Amino acid sequence: MVDELRATRSEVSDRVATVWLSRPHRANAWTGRMHAEYRSIMADLEHRDDVRVVLVTGDGPTFCVGGDSEALRGHVERGSYDTGLPPQHATPGGGDRLDADFAWQLGYRHPIVAAINGACAGIGLSLALFCDLRFVSATAKLTTAAPKLGLPAEYGATWTLPRLVGTTRAADLLLSGRVFTGAETADWGLWNAVLGDGPSTVAAARDWCDELVARTGPEAVATTKRQLVADLLRHDPASSVADSLRLMGEAMAGEEYAEGIAAFTDGRLPRF
Repeated sequence: MVDELRATRSEVSDRVATVWLSRPHRANAWTGRMHAEYRSIMADLEHRDDVRVVLVTGDGPTFCVGGDSEALRGHVERGSYDTGLPPQHATPGGGDRLDADFAWQLGYRHPIVAAINGACAGIGLSLALFCDLRFVSATAKLTTAAPKLGLPAEYGATWTLPRLVGTTRAADLLLSGRVFTGAETADWGLWNAVLGDGPSTVAAARDWCDELVARTGPEAVATTKRQLVADLLRHDPASSVADSLRLMGEAMAGEEYAEGIAAFTDGRLPRF
């Protein structure tokens, strides 16, 4: 675990946790320190009862420009890759097939929403691709970056991108490493919304989070997220139907369902 935060920061307001990648003097470039802090913050937030959803964004005008140049030079000197994580590091989400960076975000208890407020490259993009929702600035410049550095695709991008945009478009971005924008890819299925600039991107993502908190049951959301991920991994429609019926039966015996029906009948917001 991390004792002091120097590359990230967070706050919780009205059951929405906001996490900032926070090295603005380096355009939020990724380091081992940031990696360890991000995992530590997320592990802490996952088990707080006052958190329903996590919003991840960048501090300042960028999201994350990828690996810090000094860290990248260190890989050259070592002749191998180093995540920078200490031997004892936080383990949010994950479990079984999801215990890997950043696949653990799929197994995370709460929805994770990325607000890509500016430039986003390499590992920053990989992090965003494993989030549940993505909001982006139309002017944000993005790139997978890896092939231009002489590297293969990183952190599962060959798994996430084809599922989001199809293999043809994924091949375009992964093989070329070209720079693209939020506006250019607005209709690709990569984004939940494309906004005019960084601040409006963060605001739109926050609005979505606030609506989730106000109108949905926490257990219903957590269970649905688990269902989505399970079906991504197994491709079995019959099992999906069977699980949904079982889970609906369990939910109908609980207080959350009773409150949801009462609120619906009374024409008011639920008090979950």
